[in-house]
Amino acid sequence: MTDLLTKPADRYSPLYFLASLGAGGVAVTFFMYLMFWVPHPGQPVPVFEDIAAAFAAGGLGMQAAIAVAVVGIAVFAFLNVKSLICNLRAYAAFKRTEAYEALRKSNAESTLLAMPLALAMTVNVGFIVGLVFVPQLWSIVEYLFPAAMVAFLLIGVLAFRLIADFLGRVLSEGGVFDVTAHNSFAQLLPAFALSMVAVGFAAPAAMSGTPVTVGTSLVLSTFFGVTAAVYAVIAAVTAFNSMLHYGTAREAGPTLMVVVPIMTVLGIMLLRQEHGLHTTFDANGNPGESLVMLARILTVQFVFLGLGMLVLLRQRYFDDFVLGQKTSPGSYALVCPAVALSVMGHFFINKGLVGAAVVDKFSLAYWGLTAVALAFQAVAIALVLRLNRQHFTRTEAAAVPAE
Repeated sequence: MTDLLTKPADRYSPLYFLASLGAGGVAVTFFMYLMFWVPHPGQPVPVFEDIAAAFAAGGLGMQAAIAVAVVGIAVFAFLNVKSLICNLRAYAAFKRTEAYEALRKSNAESTLLAMPLALAMTVNVGFIVGLVFVPQLWSIVEYLFPAAMVAFLLIGVLAFRLIADFLGRVLSEGGVFDVTAHNSFAQLLPAFALSMVAVGFAAPAAMSGTPVTVGTSLVLSTFFGVTAAVYAVIAAVTAFNSMLHYGTAREAGPTLMVVVPIMTVLGIMLLRQEHGLHTTFDANGNPGESLVMLARILTVQFVFLGLGMLVLLRQRYFDDFVLGQKTSPGSYALVCPAVALSVMGHFFINKGLVGAAVVDKFSLAYWGLTAVALAFQAVAIALVLRLNRQHFTRTEAAAVPAE
């Protein structure tokens, strides 16, 4: 009977890299607890020593928050790496199939960008794990930043090679791109991958004290960030035109909200660059400007969240692909906007409202707004657990009639 046991993920798609991405994103949402609730004087992010000191000196609420954050980071970082390894193995086997060759000749070739997207997320998650669990990491952090930038550069080169293969084919050969199948935001996946590389490159700008490292970080993050923005705009405009003609492809419906995580990632990149410009090059901004920038980002995000939910509910997507028996690898794209809104919510509250003295930290209003960010996090966790159970649980296969 074991040979009759199967699972949806046995029909492999590169979009399953989004399972790794989603788990990594949830790990980041738990880090937000430590980032904004644990004091970390002397460096822009909390490290092991700050967390241990806050746990020892804090009350029951602080200790509970730290415990939940640390466990959440550990669990979902493990799921992130486990899923990435499984996907890399499955992808290596997939490349030897006829299905892979057919994919490389279709619009779906852009789904290969899910791989560098997941790789970049795992590097970001790895840095978070180091900050939280490795004592004295900050003492060698200046040596880690160049290594991290080399890793992101290699991932960026991989992303550009995949994009070049895709665009080189569709732009040099007429009639190979199916416009009728462009009726979703699936083609924004390359922009998402480039933006994830950009935010990784921006980390040293916010954390390093070495001008050369900060300057390199600023230039390279700007290059990848601007490229991602240009690609996203072009892909979104052409896709919207196709959707107006042919409607939205049902299984690709979740991609309508991919703008939400792209905006969060690019927004964090801008905040990191702003911090680096201030601390290293004395280019001072002000809290009011940060508040307005974050408010604009949230506005765009809620517009596309509303658009995506409108279409998904009209098409009864959740009934079939989340709560029902049907499966689609693209369902993992639903995790991204929930993670993105949770993370951006924390930044808007702490860097925007608290930073501009609109709301007092840890006040009733502060916790009321933070509850919204936590609600989006809960949705992301529920989706990851639900989709993993749907796609990776083995069930008895139905009998296949003889051909």
